[in-house]
Amino acid sequence: MHRSHTVRNTLHTTILIGGSALLMAVIAWTVYGPPGLIWAAMLGAFGMWSMSRISPKMVLGLYKARPLTPDELPEVQGIVRELAKRADLPGIPHLYHVPSRILNAFAVGSREDSALAITDGLLRSMSLRQLAGILAHEISHIRSGDLRVMALADVLTRLTNLMSLIGLIGIAAFLGAGIQIPWLGLLLLVFAPTIGGLLQLGLSRTREYDADLEGAALTGDPEGLASALLTLERKQGNVWEGLFPGGRVPDPSLLRTHPRTEERIRRLMSLAPSGASQIVVAPDRPRPGPSIVPPVRNPRIHWPRMGIWY
Repeated sequence: MHRSHTVRNTLHTTILIGGSALLMAVIAWTVYGPPGLIWAAMLGAFGMWSMSRISPKMVLGLYKARPLTPDELPEVQGIVRELAKRADLPGIPHLYHVPSRILNAFAVGSREDSALAITDGLLRSMSLRQLAGILAHEISHIRSGDLRVMALADVLTRLTNLMSLIGLIGIAAFLGAGIQIPWLGLLLLVFAPTIGGLLQLGLSRTREYDADLEGAALTGDPEGLASALLTLERKQGNVWEGLFPGGRVPDPSLLRTHPRTEERIRRLMSLAPSGASQIVVAPDRPRPGPSIVPPVRNPRIHWPRMGIWY
């Protein structure tokens, strides 16, 4: 079961990255001809180099995240150390606290220099068992190099969008001069950004499935991550669903960055017991201390003011 999941996700990733690169190459050829392929390759290499030079601390600074000292959240830090050891990472990811009520966790950096950020809301909503599943999911992103894969997809999509825009500007100038324009090329330039965006979203969903699989293998506890996903869905969804009559408005699967929670839970619960021993955690919640986030009510409709207010 584990092998079939891995092969399928790897195949999906290869197809989606290959499709994004092919789309960019076609647009470069359409706009600039053969020299466009050279320029696209050079810009892509420069984009990947510049993104690899960005320090994780710079990204975390945008979220006002602060590093946790060794004395803070010792239970959670112990889980991170154990998961990093099981994942054979060369270094233990640094743990950061994000002052936000939103339930979220994310990883930044590379295998050699990485960090895990956890929001205040997530720490106060999850048990240690659920946190272990979430942290294992993020560490799987680091181990598998997903951060670089998604960075590559982002560079390809941005270059495709840029060259499409330049091509459309050139076509507008040609139309003004009365020059005949091939309509097939015009349609390709118009729809290329949308196609590239859909390929990037599809890649993101595939990597999330893979991180779920690898994270469950790291903890030996697929039910822990499944429980965390169910809690996230219940708490995050209720904030917005209460604003609209009839509950949630379903969105197309193609426009989601993450797979549907129901499908992720189904896949996790179908996994056979992992060969790794289950990670041992205390049954209670972590104790993050007094919150540094001011209390904020859920958004609600305020009819006299004709808008959504906190």
